[in-house]
Amino acid sequence: MILDTNALSAFVDGDPALAAVIDAARRPAIPVIVLGEFRYGVIGSRHRRAYERWLESHLGDFEILDVTPDTAVSYAEARAMLKQRGTPIPANDLWIAALALEHHLPVLSRDTHFDTVAGLKRVNW
Repeated sequence: MILDTNALSAFVDGDPALAAVIDAARRPAIPVIVLGEFRYGVIGSRHRRAYERWLESHLGDFEILDVTPDTAVSYAEARAMLKQRGTPIPANDLWIAALALEHHLPVLSRDTHFDTVAGLKRVNW
């Protein structure tokens, strides 16, 4: 399962419903894109040190997914399909979707625009 930024944020903030979903996941993963978005949010947070400490102590519990040439293929195909349908999604979310498609993993997110990506399963909590 791939965590979107809203899922990672909720998990770090202690959402109990989300913790159960992630604990049940066979392979929890964080795309490097999500890590960048989360770290960006942390910079402006009044709880910056607490979030940085959480990352230092828990990031190793997740697989970090990097963008590869294979991801670029998934990205291009998904973007072309979404453009043809007239249903584009935000650029970073498209990269997250591409990683999910490449690794055959669902995306844990509250963002319903992931539902427009063919072949992608979104899990809500």
